[in-house]
Parts: sequence; C-alpha cells; structure tokens
Amino acid sequence: MGAGSSALARLGLPAPRLLARPGSGWLGVAVLGMAAVVLGAVAWLRGRSRRRRRLQQVGAVAQLWIYPVKSCKGVPVSSAECTAMGLRSGHLRDRFWLVINEEGNMVTARQEPRLVLISLTCDGDALTLSAAYTKDLLLPIQMPTTNTVRRCRVHGLEIEGRDCGEAAAQWITSFLKTQPYRLVHFEPHMRPRHPQQIKDLFPAKERIAYPDASPFLILSEASLADLNSRLEKKVKATNFRPNIIISGCGVYAEDSWDVLRIGDVELKRVMACSRCILTTVDPDTGIMSRKEPLETLKSYRKCDPSEQKLYGKSPLFGQYFVLENPGTIKVGDPVYLLSQ
Repeated sequence: MGAGSSALARLGLPAPRLLARPGSGWLGVAVLGMAAVVLGAVAWLRGRSRRRRRLQQVGAVAQLWIYPVKSCKGVPVSSAECTAMGLRSGHLRDRFWLVINEEGNMVTARQEPRLVLISLTCDGDALTLSAAYTKDLLLPIQMPTTNTVRRCRVHGLEIEGRDCGEAAAQWITSFLKTQPYRLVHFEPHMRPRHPQQIKDLFPAKERIAYPDASPFLILSEASLADLNSRLEKKVKATNFRPNIIISGCGVYAEDSWDVLRIGDVELKRVMACSRCILTTVDPDTGIMSRKEPLETLKSYRKCDPSEQKLYGKSPLFGQYFVLENPGTIKVGDPVYLLSQ
C-alpha cells in the first residue's frame, strides 16, 4: 500500500483501486491525484475548524466613526472599509484632511477648540464644509492638480498635503476668527508618516496620514460608562474620537485584546492611547474646560510605573490597533478575540 493510500486509510477513506492493464497507469496517477486533493481539503477543513475554536466572541460593533478633518466633527457610518491607513467610507477617509497655519504646522482642537464644530461631509461629487451659523462651502472631491502641494508638520514629522484653495482657507479663517488658516488634503500617492517614528512599538511597515499615531482607535461602551460613573458632567465617546466602539464587553476589556477579528478583518493591538487636554473640549459647544474628564482619568488610569517611559504621566483610555487583514465591517458585527 502506498503512502497516499495509507494516509487515506487513517482518515477512514477507501483506498483507490488501480487498474492493472497495459496503458492504464495514467488512471492510477489520476486517482492518486484526486486522493491528494481530498487530503488537502480535509486538512483545510480541520485547520479551519481549529481556527474557529480559537475565536471567542468578546462583543459587537456598536458604532463606527470617521473623522475626515483632523480635530473636526466625526461622521458616524453604518459600515466602513478597513484599510491599512484607517477607515474609509466612499470618498471619506479618516483624518485625510488637515487644518494648518501659515507655517505649515498642524492646527488641532488643542489650539483651536472650536474646530470640533466644523464638519466635512460628502454628497455625490462634492464635499461640504459646515458649521452652525455659517454658510456651507462646497468643494470638489478631487482638488485641481494646479493647487499647491504644501509641506506640513504633524507632531514634528513632515508630510505633504494638497491645498484645498482660497475659498476653504477663507471659510475656516472666518469661522475661527483668530489667524489665517488653510485646509490641505492627503492624496494616496503622497509620502505618508511612519508611526514608528512616534512610538517604536509600531511595526516599521505601518503608514498613516494625519492621525496622531495609529490608523485605528478602539474604545468600549463599558469603559466610557465606567468613566461617566465617576464624573459629575457626563462625556461622550466623541470626546475621545474613537473609530470603533465595542458593546457587550467588560470594563476596560479592550486593554487585554491582542488580535481581534471582525468578519474578515483582523486588527492587532499595539499600545494604549495616552490622553491629553483635547479630551476636555466639549464636542457640542467647542469649549475647553482644561480639567474634566482628564483630571478624573488621571486619578485611576495612569500606566504601570514600568511603562512610564512610554506613556509619561498621561492617563490611558482606549487602545491603538493596526490592520492585519483588510475588509469591511458593519455596525452590529460580532467582535472575536483571536487567541493563539
């Protein structure tokens, strides 16, 4: 009995019958080939079964958020494509637009809290900049190639952005009423930033446009509820600008998730998100308190002393993830922990 036949016998499959007449050798080869296919299929099914057994449901996708302009209003979506550089829904991509000053430095709600009141949405072939008591501004999805490509700086790292034109610059400057600003857009062919240059825990292959450090920020509803139980004035998830909000899990369960699977998408945790004064900006009023919820977080969410070199004295809330396998995720999708 040959190796192929004995392997089939171990699986409880009948051995192939070889026809022993002149010129029939090709039939035996064909049957053995079919046996190899069967063996491969059985091995694949067993492997898939093992992979399924390693999946443990830890929650479900409650909300998905894209923040087209860094520090501006988020756009809730029912489904989104997970790309290596963050969530995408149609023409909207997470933090692919940026407000800069005349020197090319990024401007965020840390400097201009009222940025959180500006929204950028997409309808058909046009983008719309909106804010209360201000006339909407329509912009083309694709900026003219004649527009200047500006050299910008985000957390000290250089990156390009195509200028969105004088009308956008005047609109934002007029709304904020402090100094001249411009709006730029990151295009896929431009050189991105490397998160590893910010925190060396990020893999060298990772790339981002204008996010602080990571393409995905995950937060659980339970963690937000726990924080709000300690506050006089409740805060919203949008104070923390997460991309994916998970329901149905324990408080701070996200701190221990290493690899998540949502549909075909796999996301790998890199590190916690250290929190700054931006969390004290009310997303509904654009007013910065400079105190809460940051002070309360500092009272119970500091890092372990062994990690102080990584996080400093900032409190931790939410987790940074990077993409391992792309795909599309939807609100309501089950979230699985992929154990090793």
